[in-house]
Amino acid sequence: MFIVLIVWAAAAVFLNPAPVFAKRDYIDIDNPLLRKIPLAIPLCVPMSGSADELDMSRILTDFFVNTLRLTGYFMIIDPESLEASALGPQRPARKIVLAHRDFPDWLQSGAELLVTCGISIKNDMMDMELRLYDIYRKTLLMGKRYRGHKKDYRKMALRFCGDLAFILTGSRWLFETKIAFVSTSAGKKEVYICEFDGRDPTRFSFANSIVLSPSWSSDGRWLAYTSYMAGRPDIYVRNLKHKGGSVISRKGINAFPDWFPGRFAFAATLSYSGDPEIYLLTGDGKIVKRLTYSKGIDVSPSWSPDGKHLAFVSDRSGTPQVYVKNMASNQVRRLTFDGAYNASPDWSPKGDRIAFSGVKDGRFHIFVIGAGGGKAIQLTRGSGNNESPSWSPNASHIAFSSSRSGAYRIYVMTASGNGQHRLTLLPGEQTDPEWSPVIKKR
Repeated sequence: MFIVLIVWAAAAVFLNPAPVFAKRDYIDIDNPLLRKIPLAIPLCVPMSGSADELDMSRILTDFFVNTLRLTGYFMIIDPESLEASALGPQRPARKIVLAHRDFPDWLQSGAELLVTCGISIKNDMMDMELRLYDIYRKTLLMGKRYRGHKKDYRKMALRFCGDLAFILTGSRWLFETKIAFVSTSAGKKEVYICEFDGRDPTRFSFANSIVLSPSWSSDGRWLAYTSYMAGRPDIYVRNLKHKGGSVISRKGINAFPDWFPGRFAFAATLSYSGDPEIYLLTGDGKIVKRLTYSKGIDVSPSWSPDGKHLAFVSDRSGTPQVYVKNMASNQVRRLTFDGAYNASPDWSPKGDRIAFSGVKDGRFHIFVIGAGGGKAIQLTRGSGNNESPSWSPNASHIAFSSSRSGAYRIYVMTASGNGQHRLTLLPGEQTDPEWSPVIKKR
């Protein structure tokens, strides 16, 4: 892939709207009462008017609209309505660079933010020129140009979406991430991997058996998962690139791997000593130490982002509940008290909250609770079961599996529970989502 990025700050061109690169939190991803920002994305301008540019104009506009709508943070103003309005072909909608006099027209459209785009294609190479404006402040927030092969338009467009997210929130959101999940599309439960928006689902495991609980290493190079390929629950560790790895196959249960932050090691449940307990293992399966000690069943470990605490599920109090262990003091405290069944904890990458699934009114729902305890907040409601929450690497979104539409599918919502939408629609059912860290091309 060949992509060149150019950033400019041509203040003289913009009269009053000068470029601004200072951080301002337009979007507080932790605000549960977040209002969606009206965002206008008019059709990309084909600079020469060639057939290739006209086709790509529509493709790119649709891509930006669908991708930024997926985040749950924007109310997208329909590009077609902009074309049919006073902002039509001969008006500011067709401008890439806005002058001071153009902003009142955009204010009438209801937009608060505006993305403009121009494209040039020659000999299979494409230049994309994009700008982000704050309409109310009459300010250019960002201007960038990307150059690459036409076939790489998606990668270039995602670069801009990530840059836009950084300007508005200080985080690049989820555009360079993937999601691993379990699907029965091939008849058996296997691990699949898709892009953050559900595109390009690809089968990763070929156990032809039951596979569960995929877990990404913090560098994004390894996946660990539970497989019954040998007729019992073993843990398989596989490299994403060359598929080599190891198998942890002790007597009894070997399940629920969760990678230690920044190390080639993970926590997992083993029962070779008789009682299912959680252990710390190296990536090739050597036991480092035992982490839990109880007569109950201890499963589903989840590390805090600094590795100083471990959340897990135990029935030591009589019913499955979420507990937290302090690794320095070895003290264990119960985190959840509401409900008779709470499971699948996943620690927020920010370290402040833990998502989990719990039973309420006979159905599983997704909750979040402060890492120090307190009142759990319910994020999902309605019909069907909602299970297996997994945070995005910047804690802005949560993936989960839901049977609200009948068969289990993977869904995504913002961290406050807004913008819930289906991500997968494959044959069979999809469960056990696991969000990757940011994956850079090497």
